[in-house]
Amino acid sequence: MYEDVKRKFSELENKLADPAVIADQVELIRISKEHADLKYTIGLISDWEKTAEAIRQNREILDNESDLELKIMAEEELPGLEKKAAELKSEVENELHPADPRDKKNIIMEIRGGTGGDESALFAADLYRMYAHYAERQGWKIEILDASQIGLGGFKEVIFAVKGKNVFSNLKFEAGTHRVQRVPETEKAGRIHTSAATVAVIAEAEEVDLKIEAKDLRIDTYCSSGPGGQSVNTTYSAIRIIHLPTGLVVTCQDQKSQHQNKEKALQILRSRLLDKMEQEKREKESAERKSQIGSGDRSEKIRTYNFPQDRVTDHRINLTLHSIRRFMEGEIDEIIAALKAEDLKLRMAK
Repeated sequence: MYEDVKRKFSELENKLADPAVIADQVELIRISKEHADLKYTIGLISDWEKTAEAIRQNREILDNESDLELKIMAEEELPGLEKKAAELKSEVENELHPADPRDKKNIIMEIRGGTGGDESALFAADLYRMYAHYAERQGWKIEILDASQIGLGGFKEVIFAVKGKNVFSNLKFEAGTHRVQRVPETEKAGRIHTSAATVAVIAEAEEVDLKIEAKDLRIDTYCSSGPGGQSVNTTYSAIRIIHLPTGLVVTCQDQKSQHQNKEKALQILRSRLLDKMEQEKREKESAERKSQIGSGDRSEKIRTYNFPQDRVTDHRINLTLHSIRRFMEGEIDEIIAALKAEDLKLRMAK
């Protein structure tokens, strides 16, 4: 079983040693990523095969062994081994045939303060920290690509990359409007305010996914603004890229040099373009489909964070959790698992 997967993995290993592939950076990156993804699956297959062999041996003991003690041990081990084998097989199948081909991709997440002025910018910063803590616990890496801060430590906008295993699969349902109800730090009368921030989750596009023609771009440079070092407002390091065919605009000023800002801006643009293409494709394929866990539209209110009542409510699945402080520290696994389970249930019902 899974001989084709093993053969494919062996072919990829041979390609990585091929001088022609090594000389082609784009091809080398593509094959290296495919090899890394498959290496994890190969490990799962190996674990499943070892577990299946242990099951076979235990069944053989039950059928043929006369030693009563050995039979009792085999009988006690068998249910646990069978459960483990089923879980491993399911995980292998999910790795080989993901529900969404983007599930294994890294992401670019964009958080913007919405209604509520400075309080919404502070909430946007809280959401960023929440996802940063969650990513750290998963062993993922985060890199801020661009940010627009306010003096109180909030973000009007923060755009960052999250890199790791199955990032899109775990965070794709975070897209939408997040509403907060609490007493702002700036509120002297102790009144509860309601404000909001929007979250966009975009699967990261690489050069192999989408090639952008230079003739389709207008690139402007300008002086950086906002908090920063001595070079702020003195050098033209900030970048604005306009994709002429679609009108998409990306700015980046958070990196140290013009070259780095251009590179990060292109990364954001490429991902937004691919996301736009994916959305148009999905709308064409199923214009009427809108599942219970939401379309991922940023205008859709998906969750409320109520600090006075110590609760977080996800409106798509009517799930309420308490201990909001722990939730804001990145302990969001329960709600992510519930959203994924609901999505699986809906797909299985089709």
